Amino acid sequence: MAYRFTKFAPLIVLAPTIVAAFVAIGYLQHSAMGQSTDKVGTITGVIDNPMIATDTAVVFIKEVLGDAPAPKDKGSMSQKKITFNPRVLPVVVGTTIECPNDDTVTHNIFSPTKSAKAFNFGLYPPGSKKEIVANKVGVIPFLCNIHAEMAAFVVVCPNAYFAKTEKDGKFKIENVPEGKYKLTFWHEKLRPKTVEVTVTAGATENVTFTNLEKGKYSIDLLK
Repeated sequence: MAYRFTKFAPLIVLAPTIVAAFVAIGYLQHSAMGQSTDKVGTITGVIDNPMIATDTAVVFIKEVLGDAPAPKDKGSMSQKKITFNPRVLPVVVGTTIECPNDDTVTHNIFSPTKSAKAFNFGLYPPGSKKEIVANKVGVIPFLCNIHAEMAAFVVVCPNAYFAKTEKDGKFKIENVPEGKYKLTFWHEKLRPKTVEVTVTAGATENVTFTNLEKGKYSIDLLK
């Protein structure tokens, strides 16, 4: 009997460890079966105004806890046929904006001193490219010293939770952490309006901006 006890003693000693290992494996398998810890929702809605059909708006959340993650992709504001493309470009703060001259003529692109990013590229010919870093929240108007009819706007948002409107005024912002927020928009010819929204995990919050007033755009997005 003593011999049998000695032979199986290591297994008896290791039994608690083996049981714990199986418990851990079971826990990991359970966690891997779709038990997500992400608590995010969606904000959808519409800006109810006929001007949206011709001029795009940018809808965004004013404040989100934590710093905005560093942008991975560059934005692009090109020139072609004496027109900026796109006319409205929303980006998160910190984004590099490439400005290629895809036109057949020389341009002199600049942004005025009251802009969120004042600059002047000077003259640069077709085929060349310059860039800026949008390192401050606000609006950067793009203008051309040679072609007065050219105008565009880079809307530098404080975080990645923004969306451009469709021509019917609809928008959608996904993967928003649950919580209470102030949602607003920027438009070239409409005064901004701010509403409070509560985002619930797995749910969609719908917002309608209505009874809007005409007005010149502001450089400051957060006031």
